[in-house]
Amino acid sequence: MAQVYVSIGSNQDRARYIRASLDALTERFSKLVLSSVYESEAVGFDGDNFYNLVAGFNTDLPVGELSRLLKSIEDDNGRCRKGPKFSGRTLDIDILTYDELIGDHDGVQLPRDEILKNAFVLLPLAEVAPEVKHPEVEQTYQALWHGYEGGQNLWSVDFEWQGQTISSAE
Repeated sequence: MAQVYVSIGSNQDRARYIRASLDALTERFSKLVLSSVYESEAVGFDGDNFYNLVAGFNTDLPVGELSRLLKSIEDDNGRCRKGPKFSGRTLDIDILTYDELIGDHDGVQLPRDEILKNAFVLLPLAEVAPEVKHPEVEQTYQALWHGYEGGQNLWSVDFEWQGQTISSAE
């Protein structure tokens, strides 16, 4: 079984689609490790704020099959792929890491470069896997977060799913 971390984001009917993604992932992978849910401004375009979090789980699916499954979950939740790359979306689920794989695997670049670039990926990843090392730079996600200088605004929000509190505003 491979240890996988994925980022989940939405800026359209955010709570609905984040919950739907967690339901779908739980149905397939059962036990999820979840970060808090964070709100952030859109990056790369003018748009509504996003909700973002990271989920960790174990899988026996190869990278390509996992990627197709995640795209299917996005599609089932109204993801439109016809607009520009940087635009609003109902749901975005990206593989961040798959064990310690590095490089292109079935068209998926691992680890995902957004880990080192975007606070809305790095902070939740550091929350769920603080002592795990980034496979390329070989620093822990916690250390990477402490050294992060990206200047992006990010704040935790109140969020409940399946009767439990995932996060609360600070």
